[in-house]
This record gives sequence, C-alpha cells and structure tokens, in this order.
Amino acid sequence: MEHGLAALTDRRVVSECLPPREQQKYSMPIARIFRLLAVAITAATLAGAVPAQVRVGSKNFTEQFVVAEIYAQALEAAGIKVERKLNLGGTLIAHKALEEKQIDLYPEYTGTMLLAVVKAEPMTDRKAVYEKVKSEYAAKGLVVLNEAPVNNTYNMVVRPDTAAQYKLETVSDLARVAKELKLGAGPEFRDRKDGLPGLKATYGIEFKEDLQMAIGLRYQALANKQIDVVNGYATDGMISALKLKRLKDDKNLWPPYYLAPVVRKDALDANPQIAEVLNRTSALLDETTMAEMNYKVDNDKEEPKDVARAFLKAKGVVR
Repeated sequence: MEHGLAALTDRRVVSECLPPREQQKYSMPIARIFRLLAVAITAATLAGAVPAQVRVGSKNFTEQFVVAEIYAQALEAAGIKVERKLNLGGTLIAHKALEEKQIDLYPEYTGTMLLAVVKAEPMTDRKAVYEKVKSEYAAKGLVVLNEAPVNNTYNMVVRPDTAAQYKLETVSDLARVAKELKLGAGPEFRDRKDGLPGLKATYGIEFKEDLQMAIGLRYQALANKQIDVVNGYATDGMISALKLKRLKDDKNLWPPYYLAPVVRKDALDANPQIAEVLNRTSALLDETTMAEMNYKVDNDKEEPKDVARAFLKAKGVVR
C-alpha cells in the first residue's frame, strides 16, 4: 500500500509541474482511483456486517412454547441467528422484557394487548382491536406484525356431568349456579378486565371457591373433580381430548385474541427480513392445528421444539 501511495504522490507532484490542460489528464484518473477505493471499502464493510442475533421470548404456557419455537426455527431456516428466552412468565413480564430490550420479539394475543397492556375498554370488532393495539404499540417503539388465523379466546370450561346437572350452555347459565362451584384459574385471571373482574361486572359471577392453578394442572384437576370450572383457551388440546364442555360467552365479554408476533422496531430496522419470515410463518397456522400441537405437548409429553419442527417440516419450511 505504501508503494501505491508513493506512486500517487509522485504522479501528483509531476502533474502540478505541467500546464493546466495537462494537469487535467492526470487528475481525472487520480479522482477515479479514490472513488473506486471508497466503493471498495464500503462494499467490504457491508459484506462483513452480520445482523445481530434475534432474541425470541415467550410467556409461560404450552402454546407460547410451541409458537415461539415455530418462529425461532423459521428464522433460523432463513439464515437468521436466534437466541431463545422462553418461559419468561406472564403477559406483563414478557412485555417488560420486550420494552427493556431483554428480548426482541415474542408471540402475543390482540385481546391481551388491548386489555392487559394498553388497558383499554373491551372491544369485539377484530379489525378495530388490531388497529388499536398496533397504534398504541407503535408509540412504544414496538411493531405488531400480521395476525395468524388463530383466535385463542377465553372459554369457561366444565365437565359434561356438571353441564348436565346444572343445564349449562352459556356463561349466563354458569352465573346462576357459580356459588356452588369451585373455579381453577391462572394468576392473571384475578386482575384482568377479561378475567374475574370482567365476569363479575358482566355476568355477576361469584364462585364458591377460587383456586389458583397453572394451566398445565387445571384440566387434570377438573377431570379428577378437585374443581368444577376452569378458565381455558380455545386452542387447548385437552378440552377436546377430555370431552369437556365449553360455555358460550353470550354477553360478549371477551374480545378477539388473535395470535400475532410483537417485535421491537429497532430489531426490525436492523433486519427487515424478520417481518417477512414471521408474517409468512403466521399465515401457516390455524386453530385446529394449534390445538393438536398443544395436545401433543400436554398429553403426549412431546417437546415443544420437536412439535414445532414437525409442523414446519410438513409445511416445507425446514427439511
């Protein structure tokens, strides 16, 4: 390099001793050389720039583990390095991890964003809910990507014998006899507008007893008659497997809960391919398939990563 610079310097000295018209003949190639050098340096810099590792998080229940793995493996199949930070905790813990840049993305549900994070009033129109949370999250530097065709809404679930005994078809029917029944529900259900406070305000429900239980334990406790009612999710595979009864939300307490990845805007700015991969992957999901995958983990004791891989392989995303 020193020899090259010396040659350029010598050439410049020579050119300065020449008439102006002759100087132009020498100065033009020199300018071109420096432009080429600049282009070469920029290209080398860009070639060496590797997008940062994407940190994928999840909340603390089966469907979250499966979907987070689906997203993580789809990103890896697209050549994006991934770090997994799964089983963080409930909604507010996962959201805080996103805001504090501990993770770059995690799967969430539009109704949960609306009520638990944005703390807006319940809304039942799917498009209105999506646009509301998308706008509110954008103000926080977060991007709500496309919804998956999976509405994992709440269900109040009972055993068939309980439904027959009390003639239960709707949540209004449940409200009439709730003081005779034991509820098993997750910790968030006691504080959220779409949980016990909402049930009480909308339906006047008060249970005989309220037991706090993780989602993985609720259905077995229900089957064993330790409790009489659980708050379930539409895509819980155990509901169909145990032939349990879903009660209709006849007063429309619950908004739509469509699955959607939430991503930090700075992570998307650094690697726009993330949005393309996740939107394409979300479109492959559906409620029936989601319930089947959840059942494989909950009942068949398969690993979420293996269930996710089998799904992506069947869709041609991974080999």
